[in-house]
Amino acid sequence: MLLLATTINYTDRQVLGVLAPFLQQQIGWNELQYSYIVTAFQAAYAIGLLGAGAIIDKFGTRIGYALSIGMWSLAAAGHSLATGVVSFAVARFALGLGESGNFPAAIKAVAEWFPQRERALAAGIFNSGSNVGAIVAPMLVPVVAVRWGWQAAFLCTSALSAIWLVMWLRTYRTPGEQPRLSAAERAYIGHEPSTGIRVPWSQLLQHRQAWTLVAAKFITDPIWWFFLFWLPKFLHARYGLSLMELGLPLIAIFLLADLGSIAGGWLAGRLIRLGWSANRARKGAMFVCVWLIMPVVFAAKASHLWLAVALIGMATAGHQGWSANVYTLASDMFPRRAVASVVGMGGFAGAVGGMLISTVIGLLLQATGSYVPVFMLAGSAYLIALAVVHALAPRLRPVVLELPPIPVSHTDNSGE
Repeated sequence: MLLLATTINYTDRQVLGVLAPFLQQQIGWNELQYSYIVTAFQAAYAIGLLGAGAIIDKFGTRIGYALSIGMWSLAAAGHSLATGVVSFAVARFALGLGESGNFPAAIKAVAEWFPQRERALAAGIFNSGSNVGAIVAPMLVPVVAVRWGWQAAFLCTSALSAIWLVMWLRTYRTPGEQPRLSAAERAYIGHEPSTGIRVPWSQLLQHRQAWTLVAAKFITDPIWWFFLFWLPKFLHARYGLSLMELGLPLIAIFLLADLGSIAGGWLAGRLIRLGWSANRARKGAMFVCVWLIMPVVFAAKASHLWLAVALIGMATAGHQGWSANVYTLASDMFPRRAVASVVGMGGFAGAVGGMLISTVIGLLLQATGSYVPVFMLAGSAYLIALAVVHALAPRLRPVVLELPPIPVSHTDNSGE
């Protein structure tokens, strides 16, 4: 279910990226105006994350996730009514608000259902949905747009999220609410009872561990936003690809990203099973990902399309392996009752970074038309981020939060 939701999430947000070179011609926006439309999504995503994690921690994964995907389903459909820069920006803003709940809810569900040694792999599997979505979009969108019009592409993804919502409400329960879960299975998971108590950001930000996730996401998330929203434009501008020709290169790039997401999570889990500490395993896997990403600095000047695809595909694989481990840092260092809030804080920082880079890219392209500085930034950001992570959390020491004790008579019926 988490994999499906993340796939739909990224399919929804990638529809505009696939159609962008051609909507730009049809509607008439320039590079800077397109950056404003992208920034509207990221601004709403950041605003949504200010409250999404806290709401999910308060009301529970089941209800919180349902509210999130219900909103983004309506917002995706709303794109079909857009006619210009302002209306597209409004639709993107609404989509960003809804989609902000996906990762806090998904990471919290992983923390609820998986023991520590399995969380990175579980996160890698569901996070691979971001790549599956980025693959589905270039496969589905051109065909639907050519046959029924670009509006139908947005309506199609809206229907997918509505179907998921019904399935989620029918199936998801926490370990404490799942009657088919045996005592041995619950002990294996290490089930932590729910308190229904929200941990305020002000308390979380007192800990360096929270700033670790915030810094990692702020530095590296903008690079992923660039890959999502600007790659179709780069391939169209650099190699002259048409709408139907964009599909295969984008599919190849995000297939590699899919492999990276699962492999990055698997590698950390494998190292832990070999006796490495969680600290060494996470950072060791992240270091491998950094080296996969660095060669992307040469992509802007690649003489052949498929050389550029290979370099960018390695970078997206590295990013997704990195991301699977960064998300898991939250559950390594914080109790489950605070995980969604911490992930929300990190996502907020990443969205703010994405807003900044979108404006910078728009200004650069409007002035120079060159992608070289952007790819140089993409290739160097992760090494800087890893150094910052190690400086802030050299041992990934768990945080002990000061919370009221859980009442003895408490039953886990909050829906969390």
